[in-house]
Amino acid sequence: MPFRIAPATRRTVLAFAAACALATPALAEIKARIGHAMPETHPQAIAMNKFCELASTYTKGNVKVQAYHSAVLGSDEKQLQAVQSGTQDLYIGTLAPLSTRVKEVQVWDLPFLFRNEREVYAVLDGASSKQIFAKIEPAGLIGLTWTGMGFRNLSNSKHAVNKVEDVNGLKIRVMTNPVALETWKTIGANATPMAFAEVFPALEIKALDGQENPLLHMYANKMQEVQKYITVTNHVYTPVAMVASKRFWNSLSAEDKAGVQKAATEAGLLQRKLLDEGDAAVVGKFKAEGVAVNTMSAEELARVQEKVKPVVAKFAPQIGEDFVKGFMAEIEQARAAAK
Repeated sequence: MPFRIAPATRRTVLAFAAACALATPALAEIKARIGHAMPETHPQAIAMNKFCELASTYTKGNVKVQAYHSAVLGSDEKQLQAVQSGTQDLYIGTLAPLSTRVKEVQVWDLPFLFRNEREVYAVLDGASSKQIFAKIEPAGLIGLTWTGMGFRNLSNSKHAVNKVEDVNGLKIRVMTNPVALETWKTIGANATPMAFAEVFPALEIKALDGQENPLLHMYANKMQEVQKYITVTNHVYTPVAMVASKRFWNSLSAEDKAGVQKAATEAGLLQRKLLDEGDAAVVGKFKAEGVAVNTMSAEELARVQEKVKPVVAKFAPQIGEDFVKGFMAEIEQARAAAK
């Protein structure tokens, strides 16, 4: 005779099951923080706000990221350390603080490698950049995307720089890495390494004569208030990387990892677009605020390039000869493809 459950018992079982379902908590959403150094008006901040929106959309609300602009979470170095330790979830900015541990990062500091952004973006999406992400993983970092910050150019408060001799003796803030320091010493500047947060006040009190950064970076950080001359040299391209802490990354499901990755890639492409558009407009803004802007001639840039060749020759073995050759080959391939 088949086993039958009495109606009253069935109702009790169903009620108990319903109560258990109500008592089981839903999966908690994951909250994360992404930090960077740029102010809210900078294309990077706009792109990071978009990243937060897309991350929520592509993970169906499972991952909620909040962006912290203007270095409120600390300097690039402190934020990278925090992401490595897992106390900060995400960071976008330079990987220069890792250059002593991951020598390949220094390849981006070699001067006069690129002719235009098209070549830069090809390399950012290429094999060399993927190799760098693989090399930072043992440091507790998961690379999500590379994007742009722009070509670096020179500003100062003393005089226009039209030829290499005009740099002689200028006290120029440079990035705190050996390649940049050697490059500017070779050109003839009094090269002074300094954290970027200290640069504006140093320029304001004339402890520094100048600095070098992408044009949009300069304008967003109000360099027009303390610098009177800008020379477009495009001597180095500074990329930035979005990285996640392993602790945060490992807390995500496979589906949510895919969603965050997609959001990062799209935000990085948006940042490149905004930078390209902004660079075209910012020169006029500088001029409107009384800053003299000139472009160094191709002939003079060739003289500077010749002067800094020993810098490339000195650091290529330290970075890794094979890696540098592969990097250069990617540039040449992008250059050939454009012809």
